[in-house]
Amino acid sequence: MAIGRLPNMERLERLTRDLETPYAVVDGAALAHNTAELVRRAGGVPVRVASKSVRVREILDRTLATDGFAGAMSYSLAESVWLADEGHTDLLLAYPTTHRGALADLVAKDHRASAITVMVDSLAHLDFIDSVVGTDHPPIRVCIDVDSSLEPFRGLHLGVRRSPVHSAEDAIALARAISARPGFDLVGLMFYDAQIAGLPDSSPAVRFVKSRSLADIVARRARIVEAVRQVTDLAIVNAGGTGSLDVMRDDPYITELTAGSGLFMPTLFDSYDAFEATPAAFYALSVVRKPTPEIATLFSGGYAASGAAGKSRLPTPVWPAGLSLIGTEGAGEVQTPVRGPVARGLRVGDRVFMRHAKAGEMCERFDAVHLVHTEESPGGAATVETLPTYRGEGKNFG
Repeated sequence: MAIGRLPNMERLERLTRDLETPYAVVDGAALAHNTAELVRRAGGVPVRVASKSVRVREILDRTLATDGFAGAMSYSLAESVWLADEGHTDLLLAYPTTHRGALADLVAKDHRASAITVMVDSLAHLDFIDSVVGTDHPPIRVCIDVDSSLEPFRGLHLGVRRSPVHSAEDAIALARAISARPGFDLVGLMFYDAQIAGLPDSSPAVRFVKSRSLADIVARRARIVEAVRQVTDLAIVNAGGTGSLDVMRDDPYITELTAGSGLFMPTLFDSYDAFEATPAAFYALSVVRKPTPEIATLFSGGYAASGAAGKSRLPTPVWPAGLSLIGTEGAGEVQTPVRGPVARGLRVGDRVFMRHAKAGEMCERFDAVHLVHTEESPGGAATVETLPTYRGEGKNFG
C-alpha cells in the first residue's frame, strides 16, 4: 500500500489562516481514523502508546482513554516522573536511564515507583541506580530489553543496536541476577523489532528479510519467555511497533503491543504493505520570497528527522500539491526553497504545508499543535483546539 488521501488541506489552511507561521496542525478526523486503525490492527491485544511519537499530553491522554489502549511507553525517566505526577499509573520506560535527579525522584514517592517500570539490559544499570540512590531503596520495577535484531549468521546484524541480551541463555542469566538483587522487581520483557516495525516494504529483498526476521523473533521470544517465567512471573511481554502490529498480534507469548507514530502517520510510514497511511500531522510555512517564477522560498522549516542522514529524513511539501525540495539546499534553518510549476501561483504570504518524516519529533519545534475538528455534516461547524506540546508545557527531555 501507499499513502492514503490527505485531509482537506484547503480547509486546514482556511481554519488556521489567522495563526502565525510556522505552526503545527493536526487533522482531527485523520487522527480519529488512525486511532481506530491501530486498535483494529492490534486485533484485540492492548496497545501501549509510545509517548515519544506524540509529545502532546492531551492527545496522549485522550488516546489512552480509548478502548484498546493501555499504558504509555515513555522515553525519558524525567518524563515518566512528570507523567506519573500528572496521574498516569502505567508507564514503561523504553530506554535505560542515567538521569540522577529523575532516579532520586522515582524513589521519593510511592506513586511514582508503582507506576513506572524502568528498562535495563545488564547489571551495570542496576549498579548505576544503586550508586545514585543507595541500596536501601523501595522496590524498583524493571523490564529487560531483549535484542530483537536478526543475526542470520555470525557478523551480520540486521536491526538496531540495542541490548546485549539476545538468547534465552542471556535472558535467564540476567533474570536470575535481577531476581537475586534486593530492591529490584523484574516484571517484564520488551522485544522491539525495529527491522520489521520501522522498515517500509520497499522491495522484495526487504520483504524477505522481514519475513525471515519475524520467524526468528517469534521462535526466540517463545524460548526466552518460557525460560524467564521459571524465575519470575511476567506482567509485561511487550512487542511491536506501528509497522508490525499485524504480524506480532498473533503471538500468544506477548501481553501487549506498542504504537505511537501511527497516530500522526509521518512520511516514514508511507510504504507498508499491511496498511495505508493516513497523514494527520502537518506544519505550515509562509512564502517569503520568489527568487524565480517556479521557486518559492519558505521561512524556516528545516526540521530533519533523527536516524541515518539522507533524503528519507527530510520533510516533504504536500500542499499545494506538486512542490518538492531543491536537492542542493533541502530544508533550511531559516529558509526552505521549494520548486514546481505550482509555485508560479504562490505569492509572498501564501502558505505551504509540510509533513515531517517522523511523528513526535515535529512537536519539539512547536509550543502547541492546533487540532482541527469538523462536524460530520454538510457545512458543519469547525473548531480549532490549541493543545500545548511537551515543549509548550516547559518540558525538554532531550
